[in-house]
Amino acid sequence: MRNKTRNTVLADQADIADTSAKRRTGLLKHACLEAGEGLWIVPCESVHTWFMKFPIDLVYVDERHKVRKVRSAVPPWRLSACLVAHSVLELPAGTIGQTGTVRGDELVFEKLPG
Repeated sequence: MRNKTRNTVLADQADIADTSAKRRTGLLKHACLEAGEGLWIVPCESVHTWFMKFPIDLVYVDERHKVRKVRSAVPPWRLSACLVAHSVLELPAGTIGQTGTVRGDELVFEKLPG
């Protein structure tokens, strides 16, 4: 997952939650997210951090992979939504700031060989 606008990498080890079961579980089984890790939830326009053990950054993306909304360091027990989003990236807290990702940026989702 790369921010094409800023030429930065958001995640190089991301899972895709593209089924109902994967979306329901999300990051609940994780104790943390390491730098470079993430979860791309497709489709998705809202997330909650109930029962989570750590804060996360959220990047809401439309169908053209344009960033529609960002939220940094969302702590456990919160709800966040972006009704114009098609998907959301859940990333380690601090990733948005480190990559300079803002609304309007274009993202590229690439599958690495392997």
